[in-house]
Amino acid sequence: MNRRELLGGLSLGAGGLLLSGCDKLNSSPGFRNILTSAEQLHLNSQRMVAGGLAREFRPDQMSPIFRMNGNTRPGSVDYMAHATSNFANWRLVVDGLVARPLNLSLHDLGAFPQRAQITRHDCVEGWSAIGKWQGAMLGDVLKAAGLSTRAKYIVFHCADDSNGKPYYESIDLYDAFHPQTILALLMNDRRLVIGHGAPIRLRVERHLGYKHAKFVMRIEARDQIDNLYEGKGGYWEDASDYAWYAGI
Repeated sequence: MNRRELLGGLSLGAGGLLLSGCDKLNSSPGFRNILTSAEQLHLNSQRMVAGGLAREFRPDQMSPIFRMNGNTRPGSVDYMAHATSNFANWRLVVDGLVARPLNLSLHDLGAFPQRAQITRHDCVEGWSAIGKWQGAMLGDVLKAAGLSTRAKYIVFHCADDSNGKPYYESIDLYDAFHPQTILALLMNDRRLVIGHGAPIRLRVERHLGYKHAKFVMRIEARDQIDNLYEGKGGYWEDASDYAWYAGI
């Protein structure tokens, strides 16, 4: 998806500001300042409403088909070796600004209290689907690692890349400790498949689909993100000026 399509379909702000998407406008510094202000207003207003909880659905409301978004198979040799062994030797690294860096197996993640939720996934391309996700709450994992008071952001480093650039995403601590933010091991009561982000996928509800990082290999606590890669907080944010917060 290009910048025109993104801005043409993205609704920002408490009043639902609909952006028609014009490359000429989008290249204007003044226009981009308006977008930045609207994103901050959206972030602030969303967190004031109903505790910021995403709607959850009944099992009979789940979509019969849930499309696979983004990259559906990382090409790295290491990742494919893990996939071949059914991720038996895979480990999730949790490091950065933490007191106790972690190296967690799928079994270790399954030992955390598990949360199951049926939510709607909204893709920036314009489609939605309802599915069930289950996994450890990210906040519990960060507490186990002893998150530093200096930490402000949580970065998800993933196994896939595009055009030679590693895929990553980031969120702030509000979303990191949100009860619906989980490291999903299961989708629709089955082990996550590769196309949907195996072995674990971030679910950060009330955000557009590209924030839900797949193939997560490392979780890093940082005090800033403007000095990481291109400095905008995520792969698509860096590559195509997608909104960092991307709330819905």
